[in-house]
Amino acid sequence: MPTDPQRYDPDLGRKFVFVTGGVMSGLGKGITAASTGRLLKNAGFDVTAVKIDPYLNVDAGTMNPYQHGEVYVLKDGGEVDLDLGNYERFLGVDMTSDHNVTTGKVYQEVIESERAGDYLGETVQVIPHITDDIKRRIREAAEGSDVCLIEIGGTVGDIEGMPYLEALRQFAHEEDEEDLLFAHVTLVPYSKNGEQKTKPTQHSVKELRSIGLQPDILVGRATDELDPKTKEKIALFCDVPTDAVFSNPDVEDIYHVPLMVEAEGLDEYVMERLNLKEEALPEEERSTEWRDLVTRERTETVDVALVGKYDLEDAYMSVHEALKHAGIQRGVEVDVEWVDADEMAEHHTERLKDADAIVVPGGFGSRGTEGKIEAIRYARENDVPFLGLCLGFQMAVVEHARNVLGLEDAHSAELDPETEHSVIDLLPEQYETEEMGGTMRLGSHDTDIDEGTLAAAVYGDTSCTERHRHRYEVNPEYIPQLEADGLTFSGDAGNRMEIVERADHPYFLGTQFHPEFRSRPDRASPPFVGLLDAILDEQEATEEVSA
Repeated sequence: MPTDPQRYDPDLGRKFVFVTGGVMSGLGKGITAASTGRLLKNAGFDVTAVKIDPYLNVDAGTMNPYQHGEVYVLKDGGEVDLDLGNYERFLGVDMTSDHNVTTGKVYQEVIESERAGDYLGETVQVIPHITDDIKRRIREAAEGSDVCLIEIGGTVGDIEGMPYLEALRQFAHEEDEEDLLFAHVTLVPYSKNGEQKTKPTQHSVKELRSIGLQPDILVGRATDELDPKTKEKIALFCDVPTDAVFSNPDVEDIYHVPLMVEAEGLDEYVMERLNLKEEALPEEERSTEWRDLVTRERTETVDVALVGKYDLEDAYMSVHEALKHAGIQRGVEVDVEWVDADEMAEHHTERLKDADAIVVPGGFGSRGTEGKIEAIRYARENDVPFLGLCLGFQMAVVEHARNVLGLEDAHSAELDPETEHSVIDLLPEQYETEEMGGTMRLGSHDTDIDEGTLAAAVYGDTSCTERHRHRYEVNPEYIPQLEADGLTFSGDAGNRMEIVERADHPYFLGTQFHPEFRSRPDRASPPFVGLLDAILDEQEATEEVSA
């Protein structure tokens, strides 16, 4: 009987849970899979995940946030789909780019092998060469884990997803039946009279079965729990046991989905089906940390203005989640108020006046930067707690140069190549790099923090390791001038400035790195916790004055 929840039993063998989706994308396949994985982890198993994205892009690095949400960065510098962020947060593990499989990666690998002569003159085809590469990637990503969750992006029937479903069909022939489980997540809509309709699920499963895949589990996404009659009908027409049909209704917070999944008994069914029951921790020994965290009472609400240019929550998902994690740790509810940087001066200045704190997140391109600069100026001049991330850090430097030092046209050379004062610029060695991608600073890097600074107090240490995704840096030529009047670069990595702060402000912190990417419900990001602490300290001081 395992006693260490982190142990790995090589005799147990790897188990694979494949998660497909039907009817429409965005149903919550990833959250359903991650929630199930969280419960398996609570039961003592090492769990990892693979996200398959059928698009032809090699990775998500060049994708528009409006189309695909934020680009999530892994510790090895992999730029991946935002679902990998959910898997890291739910499973409490650090993944690598090997855990994100794309059609671009697969075809690039196979074509390069063909060009190198590795196939010895064979005719290279989707079957077996593409499907073999897909299976290899899944098996390699699963190494060292007890259970590997594999989410197939898109919906069944998408032409770009066909090679992956064929690879899954082959998996069923190559692995023992007790080591595989196929879960299908589908939409259960309502008719005008309030009846739950099963026809979309029936057609989705029919499509799946036509490919040669029979789901073992069906998860119905609906506003409410599935009625017993709905479950029976789905089971009858989709050829699964009634107790293999599960509800996944809407919840207020995605972190409550594991609790819903647990109440439905989905995790127990998965363990039973994969022959894991005897290896699982007894229920009384399973971790309750997740439940304790997400159900923790929150007695106060704070309002945080998020000043960005993408009016889409998914574009800043990790920032939203990091604020939520800090709220969990401090026992407060964080209400995030969107402020459009493009229209900030004309329409949104009043919204800053109602905010307890201001966060300026990262981004690329010039649109919205002037609004971000004005928001930072407002925070500086009105002593509003401020946190700047990546581009937000850079614009804090620009704002100081313009409005404190009087360098009126100061800017980033990325955004204004003609600026006379490029306080943000490429470093000399970056100009020597011919390929644009070669100038990017990606993944985990160490930062040295000066003692006695706000950053040192926030991190409780004189160093930190955080993930990066940027190209331009603070121009070393301007550092003495920038630090001459209130601004301090309190963290660095050699000649790269990583953290900026102000000693004349209640909480003014900017980071060139993205601390939000390492934030977890049980390990809130220090800069975000520090921001909430500054808000709470200010509220406490105001209450004392009022009393």
